[in-house]
Amino acid sequence: MTTPEPTIHVRIGSRFEDIELVDLVAAAALTHLGFEEEVADKVCLAIREAVANAVQHGNRLEPDKITQVVLAIGKEDLEIEIKDEGGGFDPESVPNPLAAENLLKPTGRGIFLMRRFVDAIDFEFDDSGATVVKLRKRIPEPPKPSNSESEVEI
Repeated sequence: MTTPEPTIHVRIGSRFEDIELVDLVAAAALTHLGFEEEVADKVCLAIREAVANAVQHGNRLEPDKITQVVLAIGKEDLEIEIKDEGGGFDPESVPNPLAAENLLKPTGRGIFLMRRFVDAIDFEFDDSGATVVKLRKRIPEPPKPSNSESEVEI
């Protein structure tokens, strides 16, 4: 019998203030898994961007629509899945935020940041059209003890 992977489920309404709950849960999970603070901050930013996009663009801030976040802790990777109840979109149609004509625009950097801060990103669309963003980040290996720490003299 195999042991199931630890999984954290968070469901929030379509309100920006609810994103803070996801951020707190993700930060705690990343700290528990041994991520360095700088890396954890970047991964949390990627998660916040995905959740904000789900709330704003997917669910269109409609109060009866839910955004679901699942963090699945594997042996080597943390997989984060963010699902909205919207109509989907074409990720390839999102303009490049580094293009000269987009540099001063206040939006359009979320997917760019997600791609920079996680190891893999994938977009899926279910039969209802909802967007599922899947982020993956390799879990750091625990530090190996040095010889002085592992040897004990008596």
